[in-house]
Amino acid sequence: MDPLYKYIEDHSSPSSAAVKWIEHETHIRTNHPRMLSGGAQGRFLKLMVELSGAKRILELGTSTGYSAVWMAEGLPEDGHIDTLELNDELEDLIREGFEKAGVTDRITLHIGDCKDTLKTLEGPYDLVYIDANKREYPDYYDAVFDLVRPGGLILADNVIWDGKVYEDPVPDDAQTTAIVAFNDLVAKDPRVESVILPLRDGLNIIRKK
Repeated sequence: MDPLYKYIEDHSSPSSAAVKWIEHETHIRTNHPRMLSGGAQGRFLKLMVELSGAKRILELGTSTGYSAVWMAEGLPEDGHIDTLELNDELEDLIREGFEKAGVTDRITLHIGDCKDTLKTLEGPYDLVYIDANKREYPDYYDAVFDLVRPGGLILADNVIWDGKVYEDPVPDDAQTTAIVAFNDLVAKDPRVESVILPLRDGLNIIRKK
């Protein structure tokens, strides 16, 4: 682990037992444990939920349920999360994690393509967290924007993309190109105010005016 990140982890509030279980199981039961957002970012997401008073949350990209559980831990008792995941092979692990965290009744898992599922959902949401297919980030932004209430938040993960977004020249692979387009789209959108934080792989904090 990077020394800076280890220091941050060691000097932040501890993870719950359920979050630690999901992290452990992700490493032994999946091929892409690096996709975990990590404890520091999980705590940040929980704090964002608590500070914003969010009650309705939409997550694009459940993965193994790690971020969803962190956010659910910050919800009030009447809060709820809709979380969307394409890979149905992760469903058992996701639901096990929700059960261990005691948040099953506060999270609805939707299996299927995000863009298709979004057409079936109704807002307003207080907070949207985007962490799904990087190639689709600009499309996700357009799809969720009207679902977010005025004053609500859109958080997008991996927007620094291992530094590729500011390389010279910028790589022309599909994922990097889409993330660059997403960041440009947000920065030029007069309907929002935003800031990118260099937390892990970059987190774009977007507030709808």
